[in-house]
Amino acid sequence: MQTIRKRLGILFVICSIAAILLITLFVNITVNNKFDQYMKDIQNKRYERIVSYFQEVYRREGKWSKNSGIELMHEAYMSNYCLTLLDSSKKFIWGMNPSEIKSKLHVNTMLTKEKGIYTSNRFEIKVNEKLVGYVEIGQYSPILLTKEDMHFKRSINESIVISGIIALIIITAISLYFSKQFSTPIMEVANMFVRLSKGNFDTKSISESNIEELENLRKSINILAEKLRYQDMIRKRLVSDISHEIRTPLNVLQNNLEAMIDGIFPVTAERLSYLNEEVIRFGKLLSNLNTLKEFECESIKLNFELINLDELLEDICKDFYVEANNKNIKLDYCIEPKEKYLITGDKDKLKQVFINLISNAIKFTELNGKVSINIYSHNKNVIVEIKDSGVGIKKEDLPFIFERLYRGDKSRNEIEGSGIGLTIVKNILQFHYANIDVESDEGEGTIFRIYFIKS
Repeated sequence: MQTIRKRLGILFVICSIAAILLITLFVNITVNNKFDQYMKDIQNKRYERIVSYFQEVYRREGKWSKNSGIELMHEAYMSNYCLTLLDSSKKFIWGMNPSEIKSKLHVNTMLTKEKGIYTSNRFEIKVNEKLVGYVEIGQYSPILLTKEDMHFKRSINESIVISGIIALIIITAISLYFSKQFSTPIMEVANMFVRLSKGNFDTKSISESNIEELENLRKSINILAEKLRYQDMIRKRLVSDISHEIRTPLNVLQNNLEAMIDGIFPVTAERLSYLNEEVIRFGKLLSNLNTLKEFECESIKLNFELINLDELLEDICKDFYVEANNKNIKLDYCIEPKEKYLITGDKDKLKQVFINLISNAIKFTELNGKVSINIYSHNKNVIVEIKDSGVGIKKEDLPFIFERLYRGDKSRNEIEGSGIGLTIVKNILQFHYANIDVESDEGEGTIFRIYFIKS
């Protein structure tokens, strides 16, 4: 099994080699074709120059002789082509022997399939529009190349090959670098998943990537690890808190009953009433846990209807005025006039939500404090805001206040409560497709905002 870095590296190198080979082949073919065309143009110009030369000779001499243009013979011999001069009747005047050209050891011809096959071209010689003769130009190659031409062409081909090799080395190095840029964060995330699957939730990815998708993946797995760590911590705390919450009333009952049985405490109505309160508190805890289980299993039945939210809140606030006055807390209820706040929901369950939140606000607000309930519309939402001037919540505890039995702050833990209320609140709101968020500063109070969809 290959690693992702090795697989990406091989893929990049193979693609690079294929691309460079194709580019080198196309460039080589193109350059050679262009060079051949260039040499053909030069050769055609040579033909024109030779014909023009013989025209001038005829104009000067007025006739053909065995010496007419004989001076071109040396040039032709050195350039590896043969000349034959004919008169207008195509009678031989003078010419070169092709075998002498072929036998030359320093013949430089282009390596083609036609090498060694003698070909010739016949051109007319006209003077004043009158045909005066013919010149035949023959050669053993379609294109004649000098040593310099051959060297130039070879240099071009060598340069193309060397450039391809250098490009291959550079692209291979770049490919390996970028394969590492891709593979390193992916491998780290994969290793992180393995560690998370083994229960090691303290792991974290620190290799940043400049690739947006990979960086988002890295951040997401870090967030997942953090949440799993918190969930593991909450799970352990849950077991501890449930054990504590159940053990406390049972210990009180056991100790008092044993004292009564041993005759240490007299059996009085007052003491029995106290024990009964502990039983009731224990029953409430079990009832809340059972309610929470019903919500989390989605087995609870809800009766949805159209609810006027401001009227529901007004009725609930009336029930808390006495409790607030007992603590000298100012309870304010504010609503925008001439507004209708209609939502769809289960009236009893929503009443449980607001009772829990308002009760908590009064519970955690000290004497002479203030609790305010505001309701208003924003876009397509009805927003209920419950604000208090109480003890507040620590920042490190805010992410966990909706978890089961979470009671992080010592000052809040000293106040009676099961730690399940806010969990039930969030579950009820989720069934109503409503959202809840919280703002709080320690010692300055807390604000809960609930966002309902307006009907």
